[in-house]
Amino acid sequence: MRVIQTVQRPLILLVTVVLAQVLLLAVQIKRGDVRLIRSWGVWAVTPFQRGGAYLIDSAGSAWNSYVGLRNTRRENEELHNELAQMKLRLAQIEGQAAEAKRLAGLLAFREANADVPMIAARVVGAGASETSRTLYIDRGEADGVRKNMGVITPEGVVGKVLESFGKTSLILLITDKESGVGALLANSRTQGVVRGTGEPLAEMYYVSNDQDVAAGEAILTSGIDKIFPKDLPVGAVVSAQGGNPFQVIRVRPAARLDRLEEVLVLLSRQEFPVKKEAGAAAPKQ
Repeated sequence: MRVIQTVQRPLILLVTVVLAQVLLLAVQIKRGDVRLIRSWGVWAVTPFQRGGAYLIDSAGSAWNSYVGLRNTRRENEELHNELAQMKLRLAQIEGQAAEAKRLAGLLAFREANADVPMIAARVVGAGASETSRTLYIDRGEADGVRKNMGVITPEGVVGKVLESFGKTSLILLITDKESGVGALLANSRTQGVVRGTGEPLAEMYYVSNDQDVAAGEAILTSGIDKIFPKDLPVGAVVSAQGGNPFQVIRVRPAARLDRLEEVLVLLSRQEFPVKKEAGAAAPKQ
């Protein structure tokens, strides 16, 4: 071990002396206006400077990207919120426009039949039973509404007042199984009764098998039920086929019973002055 240390000491000393001489020469020698020792120093330091600059630039880019990403996410969230609010506002505007259109039609119908006592009402609820077809309106005894008064829309018959309370009334739709409307076929004036089935379509009874009934033919009120005046639209024939002893006639109601929001309650059975036009204007299905 001592022999190795003895051999290494001269070598270390020799290397140290050589390096010292090289450094002295580098200090004295110039390459152009720059001493060689400075060139060597720059050459030795440059890789570290480049690496440091790269790390700093990378860190700065990563930070900027992170900050930018957070800002972008925040802006996206704000845009999504604004878009949701705009969609909600658009839906509200469309709903208000549809309501204004319905009310304008209701008002025009009332003005066209100003001699017929009627009162407008808003639908405020539906019957709780799945098998019944009833709804509630915001008019009652305090407004002059009584049991068995007819309920219509400008399109046609809706039903009748089943019960009247102080400020509300229960309406039985013509599609309810317990309903019945005196009716007649518009073309032949053949009379019968339209009754509900508990489904969207009603049926017309007591029309003989030898009577010609065409799909699409309008069905009007006959007035024999003592509820509705004559010639109000009830619906249109969907299909007719022979039965025993009478035809089975399926009827699509003229009024859109699945979209009711406002209705008119007839305060009397006074005939409509435009009853002929009403019969001719029964909607085609």
